[in-house]
Amino acid sequence: MLGICRGRRKFLAASLTVLFVPAITWIYLFAGSFEDGKPVSLSPLESQPHSPRYTASSQRERESLEVRMREVEEENRVLRKQLSLAQSRGPAHHRGNHSKTYSMEEGTGDSESLRAGIVAGNSSECGQQPAVEKCETIHVAIVCAGYNASRDVVTLVKSVLFHRRNPLHFHLIADAIAKQILATLFQTWMVPAVRIDFYDADELKSEVSWIPNKHYSGIYGLMKLVLTKTLPSNLERVIVLDTDITFATDIAELWAVFHKFKGQQVLGLVENQSDWYLGNLWKNHRPWPALGRGYNTGVILLLLDKLRKMKWEQMWRLTAERELMSMLSTSLADQDIFNAVIKQNPFLVYQLPCFWNVQLSDHTRSEQCYRDVSDLKVIHWNSPKKLRVKNKHVEFFRNLYLTFLEYDGNLLRRELFGCPSEADVNSENLQKQLSELDEDDLCYEFRRERFTVHRTHLYFLHYEYEPASDNTDVTLVAQLSMDRLQMLEAICKHWEGPISLALYLSDAEAQQFLRYAQGSEVLMSRHNVGYHIVYKEGQFYPVNLLRNVAMKHISTPYMFLSDIDFLPMYGLYEYLRKSVIQLDLANTKKALIVPAFETLRYRLSFPKSKAELLPMLDMGTLFTFRYHVWTKGHAPTNFAKWRTATTPYRVEWEADFEPYVVVRKDCPEYDRRFVGFGWNKVAHIMELDAQEYEFTVLPNAYMIHMPHAPSFDITKFRSNKQYRICLKTLKEEFQQDMSRHYGFAALKYLTAENNS
Repeated sequence: MLGICRGRRKFLAASLTVLFVPAITWIYLFAGSFEDGKPVSLSPLESQPHSPRYTASSQRERESLEVRMREVEEENRVLRKQLSLAQSRGPAHHRGNHSKTYSMEEGTGDSESLRAGIVAGNSSECGQQPAVEKCETIHVAIVCAGYNASRDVVTLVKSVLFHRRNPLHFHLIADAIAKQILATLFQTWMVPAVRIDFYDADELKSEVSWIPNKHYSGIYGLMKLVLTKTLPSNLERVIVLDTDITFATDIAELWAVFHKFKGQQVLGLVENQSDWYLGNLWKNHRPWPALGRGYNTGVILLLLDKLRKMKWEQMWRLTAERELMSMLSTSLADQDIFNAVIKQNPFLVYQLPCFWNVQLSDHTRSEQCYRDVSDLKVIHWNSPKKLRVKNKHVEFFRNLYLTFLEYDGNLLRRELFGCPSEADVNSENLQKQLSELDEDDLCYEFRRERFTVHRTHLYFLHYEYEPASDNTDVTLVAQLSMDRLQMLEAICKHWEGPISLALYLSDAEAQQFLRYAQGSEVLMSRHNVGYHIVYKEGQFYPVNLLRNVAMKHISTPYMFLSDIDFLPMYGLYEYLRKSVIQLDLANTKKALIVPAFETLRYRLSFPKSKAELLPMLDMGTLFTFRYHVWTKGHAPTNFAKWRTATTPYRVEWEADFEPYVVVRKDCPEYDRRFVGFGWNKVAHIMELDAQEYEFTVLPNAYMIHMPHAPSFDITKFRSNKQYRICLKTLKEEFQQDMSRHYGFAALKYLTAENNS
């Protein structure tokens, strides 16, 4: 950057010289040619050698001035020529992905002089110049595997998106789990000018599995070594980041550093800020060979095209094989091998200023990388302790990290004005659907919600479950918001089988949920619960979208469609698995009804069997669900018959019927037009009936609704007349759609509605 500043200062000085030197010279000469207020001619043709006023000294003065004028004119001519050449050349072209760029930071091999120049370098007025061209795409590679790393990647990406001004292309080397999570997340995030490509990490295992690694990152911690082979052959350069990185500046500034590489420099790295490679941390500590303090590989600039020409694959493999003969295994995964290669070939590395990788592990020299907040560029939580690391300014760093952790990701859907973006079919379809809506319609917001794309993070916590091999397994499906978290532990105690939950949360609430779950022994002991975060957007609770998300991500052949406020009877999971076989659910279209009851008591001695439940029903401790406010919802279950039934019995569909059922996983989805309170389950049961599902009541199954404060949506339904009008309109439109789809058979729904 200093070179650019000097060049521009020279350019400015030269321009001023061209403009002002001739003017000053002429003023001086013109002023000097006056004597006693009268002009003195300087032209030889007008000289008067015989004039009494003419002297030899004045002749010499005039001649010297004329010589000086010719010299100045010659200097100006040379300067003008230099300026025209400089302007015609323009800025030097940057090596790499066919684009011009300007560096904002100067790397150096002398870390002491670097630290001394940090403040001056950051405050330079030239630092205000653009780092790269406006619409140049910046390529970023990240290795990500598993559930926890997927969460970390989101925070990293948020910090990059927050500061960025350029299109981004993320290259994610991911295992099957991370790919499923992140593909859904980015597809529903719909951030403009961001492209995502995935590379199968499991296919790369054979490339590095021969290297023993003691680092907690496991085999995936070695995969940065094979990026030259993994990434597209036409990709010339890439920034490689660990998942535990947080950006505090525009990533374009780091991208701009590539043009500082000279000669055979192909790796941009920051010096390691701990004493690890010095070998003095403990007695008999023997690290891998490194140049001085070594380099940290949490942030790497790779010139891929040059690395390929240098046969990087062969270089690192030979080095690793040689060192493993004595070291036996790596301690810091790929970092050990990178450093061993650099030790043998120091010309490969370009040392980045240390503020590009401020390493927050215990006892590091990271404090020497910054003097002020403005000096910070990249923060690296490279200690296994993560946020609990010891550092003088850890509170500041922790708050910065938490800012992005809890930042509303929807706000990062910013357009990059002036930059053409690739056509996104999903985005175009969404815009088309929204454009067809009438914004003057009083029910516009209801209709719009049907098409809203909610950012979705699947499997927010670790999930591990293999369905039973007998194909009878059942997953409990439910949805909830923050105010129902207290039900999770109780449901887990009542239902030992797999659970799929969709949680409607903000980014900040998602972190509160994470802390709640991690602090619960009950929840942490269960690995068969899938928590899927659907992030808040809009004014309605998208209840049927949430149900669809939870339904879609089950791994069992059957599902129990429940609600979060219900506790299933003890042993219901095993009972349903037996019922699935008994009623041949695999080969018939059946919906098995679990009768629903409720209590008004917050503390309930939960009945352990039907025999215990019936007396509680007689005494008024329990009631059939909503019998006093919405009898039609569950009346067709025929509770009177259920009391004495010992075998399953069939019931017919009736208007407004909304039981809780067990069905095959291929059943229809819930209709998204119904949001908040009202008709969300009714419409689904109606569609099951239209598809000729048979409703069968289970005689020894039950569930109990626990009391809670009224939801915000039911309050709106009761208090807002327009809400009720719109719900009625949506019901009528749904019934018309049913008639069009199912024909004559669907006429009964219109008749039943009119008679109800």
